[in-house]
Amino acid sequence: MSEERLQKILARAGVATSRRKAEELIQEGRVTINGKVAEVGEKADPERDAIKVDSRRIQPIQEHHYFLLNKPKGVMSTVTDPEGRRTVIDLVPPGMRKALVPVGRLDFNTEGLLLLTDDGEFAQRVAHPRYGSVKTYEVKVKGTPTEAQLERLRAGVVIDGKRTAPARITSRAPFKPAGARRRGEPESENSWWIVELTEGRTRQIREMFFHIGHSVQKLRRIAIGPLRDRDLPVGALRELTEKEVQRLLKSAGRPAEKKKPVAKKKTAAKKTPAKPAGSPRRAAARKPATGVKRAGARKVAPKSGRR
Repeated sequence: MSEERLQKILARAGVATSRRKAEELIQEGRVTINGKVAEVGEKADPERDAIKVDSRRIQPIQEHHYFLLNKPKGVMSTVTDPEGRRTVIDLVPPGMRKALVPVGRLDFNTEGLLLLTDDGEFAQRVAHPRYGSVKTYEVKVKGTPTEAQLERLRAGVVIDGKRTAPARITSRAPFKPAGARRRGEPESENSWWIVELTEGRTRQIREMFFHIGHSVQKLRRIAIGPLRDRDLPVGALRELTEKEVQRLLKSAGRPAEKKKPVAKKKTAAKKTPAKPAGSPRRAAARKPATGVKRAGARKVAPKSGRR
């Protein structure tokens, strides 16, 4: 195996959930290569070099695992919880937990689909908003927002000083705006909406609807990119097929490259004389800047006594 950047090795081995987290471990001096404290950007060969985190040698993962969990309410989307609350890892059989981390998060009281994996690169691609992976939610809110209020949410609202990214919001049932019902027709106390986001800030959907005066009564994630599974019981998980993994990676495309500023051409103040023959102009041509394993589909039944 050839040398690779240390951040990539740590992320792929499941030690860190992303390269940024791996960089933090390195900067804190917790990573060593052959007994020497590592530096950010350093390369190593995980098969030849002794790479350790907190004095424990990491083992390169030869085969990754990808699970889909239908998270219940009242469960933390973390590996551990300092307050002792139940986490998504507690819903995984002990023999299958090694190096697993949740891909993104769902709020404590939000239920629905959540990915778990030991593949840090995969987790980064699917979870980070810069890759554009769409997450879809069913939202039950108090009352019925007007079309004008919904347009505000679609365009983005400011939460904690930062505007939310544009969102797609459609009615789960035929939409009747507030005040548009015929006289004598009872007003519904709640309404259901489908919300599609490319970002996932803490409590974002709850804060969005609270912003327009319609509190969220129920919230569940029903799709991650192209991945759905309405038959997966609450609290249960199953392993993804290879095809599903590839579809997820495809849906989380490459991040948009930042455009480099183009230098303005200098314009001559005077008309320059024509160059004599034999001195052709030279044009500089720029060349444009120039690669999941595990497959299974078994379902793991939820533990008894849990939703």
